Amino acid sequence: MHHQEPTPPLDLNQTDQNGQSSDTTPSLVPLGITRGLAIFSLILSLAGYVFRLLTGEAWQSVLQHAAVIVPAFVIGIPLLFWLGAWMMNRLTDANIQRRNALSLGWLLSCVTMLWLMGTYS
Repeated sequence: MHHQEPTPPLDLNQTDQNGQSSDTTPSLVPLGITRGLAIFSLILSLAGYVFRLLTGEAWQSVLQHAAVIVPAFVIGIPLLFWLGAWMMNRLTDANIQRRNALSLGWLLSCVTMLWLMGTYS
C-alpha cells in the first residue's frame, strides 16, 4: 500500500524557489463590478413592473407582487451566497471572500431574471 502524506494547509506567505517570500493576497472582484451587478439586478427586477403598469394592470396587484419578488432577487439570493461563504469559511477554514460571494449572488440573480424574462416574453 502507498502511504500518502497529508498536504499542509495553504500558506499565503509562501517562499519561492529563491527563498524569497511572496505575499499572495486573496483575489477580489472589483468593487465597481459588484456595485454594477447590484444595480443591474435592481433595474432588472423593476423593469417588468413598469411594463405591467403601462399595460394597465392595477397598481395594487403590481406592488404586492413586487414586494415579494424584488427583495428576493436583489437581497435574498446574494445574502444566501454571502451566508454560504461565511459558513464555508467557519466550517472548512476556507478563504472565500464575502464580496466575491455577493458578486456571484447578484450575477446569478441577474442571469435568473434574464432567463425568466426570456421564458415568459
